[in-house]
This record gives sequence, C-alpha cells and structure tokens, in this order.
Amino acid sequence: MSEQSGGRRVVTNMSLSLDGRYAGPDPLDMGWVMPYAVTDVARDHLAGLWQSATTALLGRVNAEGFLGFWPSVIGMEGADPRDEGFAKWLVDSEKVVLSSTLDKAPWERTTLVDKPTVEAVADLKSAEGGDILVLSSASVIKALLAADQVDRLALNVFPVFLGGGPRLFDDGLPAGQWMLVSETAGEHGTLALVYDRVR
Repeated sequence: MSEQSGGRRVVTNMSLSLDGRYAGPDPLDMGWVMPYAVTDVARDHLAGLWQSATTALLGRVNAEGFLGFWPSVIGMEGADPRDEGFAKWLVDSEKVVLSSTLDKAPWERTTLVDKPTVEAVADLKSAEGGDILVLSSASVIKALLAADQVDRLALNVFPVFLGGGPRLFDDGLPAGQWMLVSETAGEHGTLALVYDRVR
C-alpha cells in the first residue's frame, strides 16, 4: 500500500511480558517468547502489520537476528504460510539498519544508516512509500517514543512476569493519548493490541 510523500506512518511492534518488559534479566534468553510467538494471534498480528509496510527499520543487533533467521523459513518444510509470507516480505522489502559499527550491509536491499534514529526516520518519512515498520528493535522504538514519532504502536502481550530486565516504556515519555484500533485474545492468554497515536 503506497501513500503520498510525507504521509508515511511509523509502526512499531514489540512483544512484552505482563510486567512490561521486552527482555528478562538475561537479554539473550528469548525462550519466554517462543510458546506465544507461534500462536495464531501473534502470527495474524504480524501479518496485519507488514502488509501495509514497504520499509523495515531495524537496529543492528535485531537485524542480525531477524535477517539471520527469517530467510531460512522460505521453502522450509512445514512452515506456517504466515511465517513464510513475512519472511518473503522481509527479504524483498527495503531494509534500513541503524548502525555505527557496520561498514557494509551483509543483506540484500539493505541500507546502513549511521545517524540518530529520529533523523533517519525523518529522512524515510520524506520519501514515498508505505508504512515504516520497526520490528522489535527496543533501542529504536524507545528513541521514537521519546520523540513522539510513533504513529501506530503494536504490542503482543504475553502472560508471564519476567521479574527483571529492561522495560519498553521509560519515565519521562511525552504525554499523549492513544486510540485502540484492534485487540485480539488467543491461546495461552496471548493478547495482540494495536494503538494509533491521537494527534
């Protein structure tokens, strides 16, 4: 879905524990996500986000994880069609990776950008295209929330307390109102929420 120049939405997607954390005390342990990430609710939620997006915006660490894994899903025996659809979109779409350490992108259709998140997003919004989808890159999402640059906030809330680890919503965020666009509850108590920023 293409929109007019300057009319692109910034859409962020993140999985959270019930106590508001995107990672536990060991940030590399994502085992708590896995039982819920493969539910119909989580898969349908993601499909509803990428279909209107033409750009994926990722931090370097997330890019390495996402782009190291998702292409292998294409053609994988027994792969869920929604997973395969997302994998194809991710491979084929424009990808912008924020990094001050990489000097060459190891992935196709990828641009490396070494500038603050908000500046990089302003550049993307000034170009034509569909939604700019930020996929689970906490540092990128936190910077955009702090600058009030998120237009659509998508969350998967999983019914676990992690008891420690970083939170997505820091103190001092700009005050603002959000409108609930969709809510879906599903197996294992997974909850998919989508909010639009009211401006």
